[in-house]
Amino acid sequence: MGFNEIPKVETAKFYLDLAFSRATKEASSLRSSKMKGDRLNIQKNIELTKLKSIKSSLKEVFNRIIKTFPSIDQLDDFYMHLIKCYFSIGDFRKALSSVNWGITKLADFHKDYSYKIKLAKSLDEVNKLKSSYYGRISSLLKRLKVHLEFLELARRDMRSFPTIKTKLFSVALFGFPNVGKSTLLNKLGGSKAKISNYAFTTKQLNMAYTSIDEEKIQLLDTPGSLNRFEKLNDIEKQAYLALKYVAHVIVYVFDLTEASYPLKDQLKLFNSLKEFDKPVVVYLSKTDLIDDADDRLSKLKLSVKVVSDLDSLRKEISEEIY
Repeated sequence: MGFNEIPKVETAKFYLDLAFSRATKEASSLRSSKMKGDRLNIQKNIELTKLKSIKSSLKEVFNRIIKTFPSIDQLDDFYMHLIKCYFSIGDFRKALSSVNWGITKLADFHKDYSYKIKLAKSLDEVNKLKSSYYGRISSLLKRLKVHLEFLELARRDMRSFPTIKTKLFSVALFGFPNVGKSTLLNKLGGSKAKISNYAFTTKQLNMAYTSIDEEKIQLLDTPGSLNRFEKLNDIEKQAYLALKYVAHVIVYVFDLTEASYPLKDQLKLFNSLKEFDKPVVVYLSKTDLIDDADDRLSKLKLSVKVVSDLDSLRKEISEEIY
């Protein structure tokens, strides 16, 4: 299940009302089935049915919450660090642990009150036990209220996470917005990334897939910025973490036309890649729009492989696969 498929976490009141409503319906159905026995035993059976229904309803909800959220311990470094950008992992663990604790308390309450109701000697005692049980369940949901609210906020954050195949050989296309990364992504992977003539078009990490020498390759369109990590926007942070924890090769896209960014800024961003200590290939975009591409390139004094066509780029990527 992807992060965007995690079902909504409703409020504690919603789950409580739903459980009580279902219990009432089951009790009504039982009453209309012409139950046999004296009034006390009939009432006991009705209340025991309601207790079981409430427990089952809430247990089902709590189990679904626990199972549909990712296990922190099973996440790789990319998603672990991405989560830290949005909320506390400690609070996340605590919220899920509290929901799991709620399942245990549901079982305890049901066992305790079912036993007491079965031994009750009067209708008045049955009604008092029922009210007490309802109170305990209500208190339990009240204690879980803040944790359920936290999990819903976490779910909303997770919906914005990119679905990256972290085990697949990955190539990150890096550079400033509007330098030609999305165009290159489309050419390499045949994707349909949205392209505009305006800067900051990338609203998410665009991905595509291709094959090089029969090896499936994941392509990531990652926007760059010269800001410090804490000042990056959400998409730029995702891009940074993808470069650090996912990418095997980085293709830096230079726009020699300087239509959006001067070469000195593009070079400064390029030099920032040194911290990742990964293979880098430079791809020159829009070279058909200028006549002095070689002169502009020579001023950059790059010490890495430089290409300006797809075949050469594929060849450079291929050499890094093996």
